[in-house]
Amino acid sequence: MNITVIFINIFAGGCLIFSFLKDRKKTKQSLLGAAKSFIRILPIVFIIIIFVGLLLGFVPQTQISKIAGEQAGFWGVFLIALLGAIMHIPSLIAFPLAASLLKNGASITAVAAFITTLTMIGTITLPLEIKELGKKVALLRNGISFIIAIVIALIMGVIL
Repeated sequence: MNITVIFINIFAGGCLIFSFLKDRKKTKQSLLGAAKSFIRILPIVFIIIIFVGLLLGFVPQTQISKIAGEQAGFWGVFLIALLGAIMHIPSLIAFPLAASLLKNGASITAVAAFITTLTMIGTITLPLEIKELGKKVALLRNGISFIIAIVIALIMGVIL
């Protein structure tokens, strides 16, 4: 087991014990709220796990490498960035998916574009943004965010 995982779990357990000693009632309420949230997102998690499994099962590693690997160049990064902008999945699921893509031949640049657009672009929330910010500002924010996400991914590809 990774030392970082051990440290994080020990730290989280220590914080939980400290919280429980400080205020049992609030700690129990927090744990109950966390359990309810977990149960609420569980179906989404299962759907995404199934989707990722099917993707990795039916799409050969060579195809992933061809679409999102180093040889795919800018257009591969752009395609993966578009996929990240369109998908609406929690970051908690996006990181294991990104790791799977890396293991199957995707480049660091493409995965960085995927994660960055996934968290910065609000395709699903665009109607709400238009309502609150106006069409011009919402589209401008998403467009600039997409460009910045591509730049971040390209920089990550050069650095790493």
